[in-house]
Amino acid sequence: MNKKTIRDIELKNKKVLMRVDYNVSLLEGSRVGDDTRIAQTLPTIEYLLKNGCSMFLLSHLGRPEGKKIAKYSLLPVAKYLQKLLGRKVNFIKEYIDGPELMEKVRRVENNSVNMLENIRFYPQEEANDDKFARKLASLGEVFVNDAFGVDHRAHASTVGVTNYLPAVAGFLLETEVDMITRATERPKKPLVAIIGGAKAETKITLIDRLLEKADTLIVGGGVANTFLKAWGYKIGKSLVDYEMVELAKRLIWKAARSKTRLLLPSDVIAGDLKKNMVYGTVKVEEIQDNQQALDIGPKTQAEFGAAISRAKTIIWNGPMGVFENEKFSGGTEFVYHAIAENRNSFSIVGGGDTLAAVNREDYLKTIDHVSTGGGAMLEFIEKGSLPGIDALLDK
Repeated sequence: MNKKTIRDIELKNKKVLMRVDYNVSLLEGSRVGDDTRIAQTLPTIEYLLKNGCSMFLLSHLGRPEGKKIAKYSLLPVAKYLQKLLGRKVNFIKEYIDGPELMEKVRRVENNSVNMLENIRFYPQEEANDDKFARKLASLGEVFVNDAFGVDHRAHASTVGVTNYLPAVAGFLLETEVDMITRATERPKKPLVAIIGGAKAETKITLIDRLLEKADTLIVGGGVANTFLKAWGYKIGKSLVDYEMVELAKRLIWKAARSKTRLLLPSDVIAGDLKKNMVYGTVKVEEIQDNQQALDIGPKTQAEFGAAISRAKTIIWNGPMGVFENEKFSGGTEFVYHAIAENRNSFSIVGGGDTLAAVNREDYLKTIDHVSTGGGAMLEFIEKGSLPGIDALLDK
């Protein structure tokens, strides 16, 4: 990346304010589920510790909307990080509520790891309040951004603090930028992009961008339903973003005029989600009024799989169906295994739902890069940068 990283500045014995993205799932309210986002920050933390740094880790969890809500506390995450590091992680519950407390927080042990309570307990965070950002910045001498997953947000802990501290990227942020740039700006051809998930609204601009880059664009999940509706199919009770139908029509025409092959489902697994009922495999032109398209069918799997097997670069964001229900998870699992089996490709997988669908799979190590960003990954592909990245030292 063309921004400075922690390799490029003097860090010896510095106090470091570090933004991480530890917005992870907590099972039973207190046990970390998927630890991908935590584990991928360890190289940066360990590098800083080797340089004698003491650090304050900033993160959010959930959507507390500026209120101190116990179920969104980062304490379980701090305990989990302590196990991963094999050393003490100090948890600081209160840190910005008055000058005396701030001074106490600043007096931490040298070469220590300190995690601050959920940054979004404070409404000033999402408002990118300047005074709040200045208080946060007073805890450190250097700001390290290792939170790619939130860098599409111009918040106090991603952008505001960079007005008061030298700001550089950590190793995770550097890797995210380099890997995604390699896949989108310098891909080996053919490039196959796979877009799924529930909401077309969050993916439509990305699809528009990928039609200019990809050789084949595969669309599945609820996003595909909107495109099938735009194509003129009756899709029964399937999830459709009706506000996006007209735009989907334009994208279908754009694909027809471009060199990009647009692949939509030809058959689906139809069912009724509320009744937990499977009606069976149905051609897309034969979906009944009482049916929902809840996964891709076997013919679609074969068509998608053939395209994936020929790819030299693969980008995947979003499941192919309602993967949370095992009756409708087969399409997502098929796509994952098709990518894993193509050992001649460079592959990137991202998005919270995508990772949740595949994080227990044995073949995850065959994926070249597992992105910690969902919306951030999509926006970076679309725009080429993010506010949190733009705010770094050599802006």
